[in-house]
Formats: sequence, structure tokens, C-alpha cells
Amino acid sequence: MAAPSPNVFKIPGIPKFATVDEERQHRKERLAAAFRLFAKFGFDEGVAGHITARDPARPDHFWVNPFGMHFRHIRASDLILVNANGEVIEGKHTANIAAFAIHSSIHHARPDVVAAAHSHSIHGKAWASLGRLLDPITQDACAFFEDHVVFEDFTGVVHETSEGERIAKALGNHKAAILQSHGLLTVGQTVDEAAWWFITMDRSCHAQLLAEAVGKPVLISRESALATRQLVGTDQAGWFQFQPLWDMITREQPDLLD
Repeated sequence: MAAPSPNVFKIPGIPKFATVDEERQHRKERLAAAFRLFAKFGFDEGVAGHITARDPARPDHFWVNPFGMHFRHIRASDLILVNANGEVIEGKHTANIAAFAIHSSIHHARPDVVAAAHSHSIHGKAWASLGRLLDPITQDACAFFEDHVVFEDFTGVVHETSEGERIAKALGNHKAAILQSHGLLTVGQTVDEAAWWFITMDRSCHAQLLAEAVGKPVLISRESALATRQLVGTDQAGWFQFQPLWDMITREQPDLLD
């Protein structure tokens, strides 16, 4: 039997907006939802971790979480807007220096990137300690096959844009980076996509750690891994995978939209 065309799945299109204000509010709400999901999945680690969304009217500015606020408490109205110099333009809170150092460089180097996500999730940082790429051992891991890198140059807490620039250079045109001895970093053309790549990448790290704890996983062939990536690793697929999580978290925690 012939394989079905991807079109039979009828994946909805990524939404478009009539005004910049509508698009900005949409990005902020999705950003707040991503933080709530990160908290729910245990991706918080003290004050570490950040997700950013480029402002649709000022592409060298981005929205980010306030420094020191728990992911579980973040609402759309709590987000702060940071400019290219690291100054808070909108919002009552301060910015995380590491967030600016990493994300400003990525947003500058990658005009296609609307959002970037990074945190010190337990399985992500455990895998990052190995300094290895993920292997194509599951369907989900194939989303990252030949589309992620390892950044090996760990020098401590990122507080200078020069290190952020090195991370951005290592990331290149890929969707994700494993920051050795640090954690995971994912990017996307939507907040939804960047957040989903982080969630599924952390789970893929967990799966490989479990598999290697009991044996040697069987690798999916390169041909099959690339074919699978064409279905589960596209920008639209990443966006769509986030939608059930959006529905769940907004019903469960509707205050995030405030």
C-alpha cells in the first residue's frame, strides 16, 4: 500500500494577523503559555531559563520573562520588552543577563527566528553533559536528525554577548543546540514551534538516556530518519504539535492570558 500524502492529515495553517497589535498579543499569550507548560513539565531551575519572542513591529526587540519570576506565575502582562542594548523598554521588572546575551545574538543572527527557548531541564542537561548529538532511535527524535548541533565551549554562566554570538554561530541554520554541560536550546518561526521543539527534545533526551541504561539502541536508517523528519520536523509540524498543549494549559490556567 502506498504511503499517504502529508496533505491527507489536513494540518491547519499557521495563523496570520490583520494588525501588528493582534500579532504581538498573540505572541505574548503563547509565550506565557509556554512558560506555564515549562513549569508543569518541571523545566524550571531556580531563576534559570528563558523563552523569547521577537516583537513584530520592532524586530531587534524581544519579549522575555522577568528575571526571578517563577514560570508558573507568568502572565502575558508580566512579560518585558528588551531592546538591542539590553534595556527594558516595557515592563516593571529586570531582565536576565544570560537571556539577553544568548537570545539577542540568536535573534540578530537568525532573522527567520521568531522565538527561542532555553532552560536547565533535568533530562536535557543530563544528556548535555555527554557532549553528544541525539541519535535517531525514535520517531520523535528524527525531528532533530541532522538538524541540531552540540555547542562544546562551556565557560560558565553566559553573561557576555560574545558567548551568545558563539552559540548563535554554532547553531547555524539548525532548529536546536545541545549546550554541553548546560542544557538545551531550540528556535522556531513561532513561539509554538520553539516551545514544542524544546519539550520534545527534552523527552528525546530522556528516552535515549533510558534506552542506553539497559542496552544499545537500534538506529533508524539515515534514509528513514530524513523521511520522518520531513513529516514531524517541519516548522508547521512543530507549530501544530503545540496546539493540544495550548488548549490544555489555557483551560487549566486561564489567568495566563491576563
